Amino acid sequence: MPVIEPMLGVDLAGLHLSCPTVLLSGCVGFGEELLALEGFNFESVGAICLKGTTLHARHGNKPPRLAETPCGLLNAIGLQNPGAGHVVERILPRLVEQLRSTSVQLIANIAGATVEEYREVATLFDDSAVAAIEVNISCPNVEKGGAAFGADASVAAEVTRVVRQVTTKPVIVKLSPNVTDIRTIARAVIEAGADALSVINTLMGMAIDLPSRRPLLGNTQGGLSGPAIKPIALLKVWQVYQEARLHHVPIIGQGGIRTAEDALEFIVAGSTAVGIGTALFHNPWLPEEINAGMLAFLQQQQLAHLTELTGSLRTHD
Repeated sequence: MPVIEPMLGVDLAGLHLSCPTVLLSGCVGFGEELLALEGFNFESVGAICLKGTTLHARHGNKPPRLAETPCGLLNAIGLQNPGAGHVVERILPRLVEQLRSTSVQLIANIAGATVEEYREVATLFDDSAVAAIEVNISCPNVEKGGAAFGADASVAAEVTRVVRQVTTKPVIVKLSPNVTDIRTIARAVIEAGADALSVINTLMGMAIDLPSRRPLLGNTQGGLSGPAIKPIALLKVWQVYQEARLHHVPIIGQGGIRTAEDALEFIVAGSTAVGIGTALFHNPWLPEEINAGMLAFLQQQQLAHLTELTGSLRTHD
């Protein structure tokens, strides 16, 4: 039997990723943490989603901002960032120069409190070195009383449409699991011009310090990530894939990935690429390990390309 040399490269909404591993927004800042790691192999990373960025600088929520839970991590950072202008003018040029010899794609992650803020931030990043723009629609919409943009299909579509109008770069919409029907939101943003989807963002949760009877987080509640949310994330990816495949819209699957097996499950459920986040805090060299494990599986299965597994879940005999 001939030996197959499998390929891990994937196309994501017009972007070629040398491998399917995407480092998720907020987990590596603006990339400086990785650059400070001696011996980090950037060729093990297909893309980096930069830290969530708003129009103006934000200090974020009051501390404590992190709380460990069984099999997970709660965070309530509150989108602390130096503002879009600073990122575009000062951080990105330095980052691009340092990564020039690699194949890593940079993806901006944008947020806002109003539709107009999304428009302005997207406009700034359109005239920058990022390869794509990821839209965080889990943010509170101050014009609608604080409800998240992603909780209402029409509002989620409006944000997507506005971003689509001001950029020529691929638009990736990051979907929240904290909704009644994620498929309805997916359909709305696809029809509004989304080129790809990130599935899923964190689940809302809280933790309590029993002796003081106070929340462990300064913001009371936060987003839950890590292995605890993997089963939920897998289901959401599979549900969204039923809609996305009809429009040939790729998915970045994410939520609790720690191993090559985890990543492959997300591919089988419908993902084109896989996002790694919380697990990086334990092992920043995880992307290289995951890629190696995926290659070994493809060789074992005599498959030439990772895309042969995308959406291959067998739900019926």
